[in-house]
Amino acid sequence: MSERDVVVVTGAGGMGLAVARRIGSGRTVVLADASAGAVDRAVEALRAEGYAAQGHVVDISDGDAVAGLARAAASQGRLIAVVHTAGVSAATASVRAIIDVDLVGTAHVIDAFGAVAGPGLSMVCVSSMAGHYASPGPGDERALATAPTAELASLPVVKTLDDNPTSAYILAKRGNHLRVQAAATAWNRRGARINSISPGIVSTAMAKAEFDGPAGAHMTAMLDACGAGRTGTPAEIAEVVAFLTGPGSLYVTGTDILMDGGQAAWIRWHRGE
Repeated sequence: MSERDVVVVTGAGGMGLAVARRIGSGRTVVLADASAGAVDRAVEALRAEGYAAQGHVVDISDGDAVAGLARAAASQGRLIAVVHTAGVSAATASVRAIIDVDLVGTAHVIDAFGAVAGPGLSMVCVSSMAGHYASPGPGDERALATAPTAELASLPVVKTLDDNPTSAYILAKRGNHLRVQAAATAWNRRGARINSISPGIVSTAMAKAEFDGPAGAHMTAMLDACGAGRTGTPAEIAEVVAFLTGPGSLYVTGTDILMDGGQAAWIRWHRGE
């Protein structure tokens, strides 16, 4: 039997599973999550549906663990897609956890898979529309984009955050956009591509935690006001991932796709009307 191409998905939640199902057929699916239970359940479900899935327990805030994941995945066959969905929410995580996982952890994933990237690999980092609301100055943006990963958590723009998880989340997701942009040239030179997606409110367990919290009424009102009238679905995210990791997007790299049902457009141009 010929060696299968390899797809890596970080995050074993609803979005990660939707992505694995959409792009994993006929390929080796390497699924990673910090929760052993989540990994086991996801791998069992995928295998029951005929996927060649294997699981790895990896905390993305641990750079050595992420590097080990990248090496293990590359040893399985030709890496063709890395989709980074793992992260924590402002509704359930502390400022420290958001910086360690959403900002530094994403940088670890970009670094680790950049080191093993070869021709044809496409990476997609799932960020958030929240990153489009951040407004750090040019110097802070350059630091978020290009500082060594080990220094990210100690940057002034990070150290001066107040004890507000929402502010940390917005900054971390902007950092994701910037790290992707800054990495694109090195990935190009390896024949690989890297992009990000910024979803709005998507029906996942993480979103449910936010809807059940203090921001729930505001989130519902915003969806109604912008005209979307509903949340997005993991399957819709998976479709955009399939495009970005497929042959129709070979000239797309170093950019972000905002898919939020028009929420950011409403906030910028129509809120308050």
